[in-house]
Amino acid sequence: MPTFRRNFLILLPLALLTASLLFQGGADAEPKAEKTSAPQLEPIELGITRNVHQFGPTLLCGQPDKAAFEKAQQEGIKVVVTLRKENEINWDESKLVQDLGMEFHQLGFQSPDSLSDEILDKSRDLLRNSDKSPVMLHCGSANRVGAVWMAYRVLDEGIDPQTALKEAQQVGLRTPAYAAGVMDYIKRKEKMADTTGMAD
Repeated sequence: MPTFRRNFLILLPLALLTASLLFQGGADAEPKAEKTSAPQLEPIELGITRNVHQFGPTLLCGQPDKAAFEKAQQEGIKVVVTLRKENEINWDESKLVQDLGMEFHQLGFQSPDSLSDEILDKSRDLLRNSDKSPVMLHCGSANRVGAVWMAYRVLDEGIDPQTALKEAQQVGLRTPAYAAGVMDYIKRKEKMADTTGMAD
């Protein structure tokens, strides 16, 4: 299959989801109020690490190597969260991170079906505390990071879903099924909040 056609078929579902969210946003009589947020998502360099973005004290990226972890620690990162499973790498990331004095959390998933509410809940908990304990959130290429970031930005930062989806794509999200799963999670959490007054 030609490269152009293959890329088109990969990106089309995300484009359709974006259009759907834009339509829904325009149809809401009382759109969700956004919180004013000073930080901006900024692309930065971190050695050979792919898709690195900074948002305030938070780093979002693909897989770092030893030098990148050392640099992140020097820049103030306190918590490392990987969305990769243990069998995806052939070295002990947990030991390296903890030897550098940082906290380590492994919330691994690969298939869209394995992106559980528990993983999203725990990731959001850690990201909410990033002002006090700066977080590096990573996977292999930042595809999974973008999905988790989308949930956090909508439910914890108050931005609208279509803006969050665009931001997630900027971070590295490219799997439509991840985006669809996160949207389902967001809707369920918002419905729960409407019923109980709590989003978690």
